Amino acid sequence: MDAVGKGGSVPSPVEWSDGCLRVLDQTLLPDRLEVRTLCSVQEVVDAIRRLVVRGAPVIGVCGAFGVIVGLDERRPANVGAAREELERLTVEIGQARPTAVNLSWAVERTTSAARSGATPEEIRQLALEEALRIQNEDREACRRIAAYGRAELSNARRLLTHCNTGRLATTGIGTALGIVYDKAKAGESIEVFATETRPALQGSRLTAWELARAGIPVTLLADSAAGAALASGMVEAVVVGCDRVALNGDVANKIGTYTLAVLAREADVPFYVAGPLSSFDAALHDGSGIVLEQRSPEEVRRIAAAVVAPDVPAWNPAFDITPARLTTAFITDAGVLRPPFEESIARALSRAWPN
Repeated sequence: MDAVGKGGSVPSPVEWSDGCLRVLDQTLLPDRLEVRTLCSVQEVVDAIRRLVVRGAPVIGVCGAFGVIVGLDERRPANVGAAREELERLTVEIGQARPTAVNLSWAVERTTSAARSGATPEEIRQLALEEALRIQNEDREACRRIAAYGRAELSNARRLLTHCNTGRLATTGIGTALGIVYDKAKAGESIEVFATETRPALQGSRLTAWELARAGIPVTLLADSAAGAALASGMVEAVVVGCDRVALNGDVANKIGTYTLAVLAREADVPFYVAGPLSSFDAALHDGSGIVLEQRSPEEVRRIAAAVVAPDVPAWNPAFDITPARLTTAFITDAGVLRPPFEESIARALSRAWPN
């Protein structure tokens, strides 16, 4: 465990190393930098549920490696037992958080790739190869999103973002924040307005910290100040991430995203959603079918260890749905998708996964 300094690179949030799954505990940031080793399925599930690991792309990668953790922990004696274990792991890990489609997608992809193994050892090896492939694809997806986003937002210098979509939420340079990093690397002038993102404060604890360490100008906004910032002309574009996108373009993302989309529309500021195609759910026609995670009321009544509200009921959805009509375009690893989204999303998915 180390004290977190004021500068330097952001550690990788998930790494497979020497047969172990190591994750950066994001619940302790920015005060402490602590890497945890996950040795059981329960530890993997707990890390995902408690937001030790968070961000749609990176929980997908974590879940994929969690399959190997489960096989190592339970040591199935034969091929039949190993395949049964894969079925159990698909459910146990894949359903740890219901909203972000990347998790179930990555776990199912890993277990599907492993089923053809002829021995327990080969099943494990195939699972590991697929998990590493998913990790590498995530890094490449981030790179492509950043490049497409930099071109799309070439004339935008002041961007507003919500929650955390950078190096802590992916295994690459990020989705929405990846665009910011790419613009900065290219020498373009860039300034970020980061909402605090109550109740877990991913914007202030993670995004502002991450950007400040990278030397990128960032201004923290109270969530309730975003409307005033947009109306004042301070912001040239809003760029957020996504946890699940339906075929019609409805978006599930961190609670407060819908509010920002409405405010951006009122202020005539373009509203972009950045994310990989792995966050698009080909099985959902619209957002009405997305399960929105409800979290503990204690997250609202407290800030860290401090109680800030009386013991009254609190409604604490982790995500909301932004209707497709409020999104200007999606910036993805397959390019920029524009309305009508039913056509552009279907076309991108069919090209990426023709079968």
